[in-house]
Amino acid sequence: MYSYEDRIRAVELYIRLGKRPGATLRQLGYPTKNSLLSWYREYEQRLDLPTGYPGRTPKYSQAQKEAAVRHYVENGRCMSVTLRALGYPGRQWLTNWILELDPEARVRVIGTVDRTPRPAGLKQAAVLALCTRQGSAVAVADELGVCRETLYNWKHQLLGREVPASMKRQHDSADDPERKELERQIETLQRDIRRLQLEQDILKKANELLKKDLGIDQQLLTNREKTQLVDALRSTYTLTELLAAVGLPRSSFFYHLARLQGADKYVDVRRAMADIFERNYRCYGYRRMRASLTGQSVNISEKVVRRLMKQESLVPVMRKRRRYGSYMGEISPAPDNLLNRDFSASKPNEKWLTDISEFQIPAGKVYLSPMIDCYDGLVVSWSISTRPDAELVNTMLDTAIETVAGCSSRPVVHSDRGGHYRWPGWISRIAEAKLIRSMSRKACSPDNAACEGFFGHLKNELFYSRDWLSTTIEEFVAALDAYIRWYNESRIKSSLGYRSPLEHRRKLAFAA
Repeated sequence: MYSYEDRIRAVELYIRLGKRPGATLRQLGYPTKNSLLSWYREYEQRLDLPTGYPGRTPKYSQAQKEAAVRHYVENGRCMSVTLRALGYPGRQWLTNWILELDPEARVRVIGTVDRTPRPAGLKQAAVLALCTRQGSAVAVADELGVCRETLYNWKHQLLGREVPASMKRQHDSADDPERKELERQIETLQRDIRRLQLEQDILKKANELLKKDLGIDQQLLTNREKTQLVDALRSTYTLTELLAAVGLPRSSFFYHLARLQGADKYVDVRRAMADIFERNYRCYGYRRMRASLTGQSVNISEKVVRRLMKQESLVPVMRKRRRYGSYMGEISPAPDNLLNRDFSASKPNEKWLTDISEFQIPAGKVYLSPMIDCYDGLVVSWSISTRPDAELVNTMLDTAIETVAGCSSRPVVHSDRGGHYRWPGWISRIAEAKLIRSMSRKACSPDNAACEGFFGHLKNELFYSRDWLSTTIEEFVAALDAYIRWYNESRIKSSLGYRSPLEHRRKLAFAA
């Protein structure tokens, strides 16, 4: 916005220079050519310029803003619900209003339809009640706590559309042929429901015992695995039903059952391996698994560990391959790259690495800023937030500086060329703590490879291996914090003699 004096000075100079906009702009340095001509036309009509700009009527009133924010807060803080219900404004407008009127609401949650899993057998019981009802379908639906359409959808899924939806008894005569037909249909329906329940239980048990997907084809299972499923469900179903369902001959079942019931000298080892695998985010391969067993005084060969892990379906998360790409552009003024890809350190607090990583889940985005020690990969400090602002990195740096307070160590802090590490707050904190700055080359992620490697382990072992569909921001932040603590305290590394970073430091008397 230009003041009245600036505008009138520009117009008078424009007239004095013979209405040459180029000469006027070169002499004043402002405004644009179109603005100057617009000011002159207005001056020509009124012989003067207005002292101020006319006010603009806002698109939405204050009452509309407050109503939108109130609806957002009262309906689970879901933007989609508010936008559909009110018909205004856009998502960016609503975000700005929330930050203005409700600044505490910084965590974003995406609303979804309630998908609470139904109790086992509810669909079958509901369809049976529908087909044998004495009253209306609405009464059956109300009793079960569902709507009438849901009830009929379940019936179509289990029985198909050709099966009649009502089989109510209309006659008491035992000789009535219609009644006999209805009773026959009820028996068929009950057998179908039992068969469907059996198939569902087999799939669940395969997922529980054999670690198979819920949609596994039963014909792909080995006879040994089928025997395990049949033996686990014998208390609920008859042996004949189970053998027919999985396609297993009776003789094969008893043969493999005898072998399964025989003495297995690795029973305790299998339990210990499963426990280690689950406690360590399902990411240990056979080398770290063997090292963990050795730490528990269980000495077996690597071949045995590999075989038992294969039998127990203990498959670690595989790192996803990604093609490398970098761009070498113009290097802006920045500290020198003191590390030069040398991430080795002879003692703790000699070289620190930092960066920011983003995690996008259905509920929103979360950002992590850690400080990694090159000596053993220990995460010295970290901060987690829903916004990648200066507070995220400054909080992490303050915590890291506290760990070396009173020590003579002054680490080299290496980062990329992001704006977070060029802001005055970051630079002043580095200077006050007498730390040494170092930066990678522009668009060259290998210059900070050790920190990128930590992010790779974190995402492969925690983020990519889980389904975050129903996870809130608070739950994800807690899971991320728990992983980093486990990474420091419990996750063993072959480069440290199969010890965790904190165990390694205690071993060398670097930590209490």
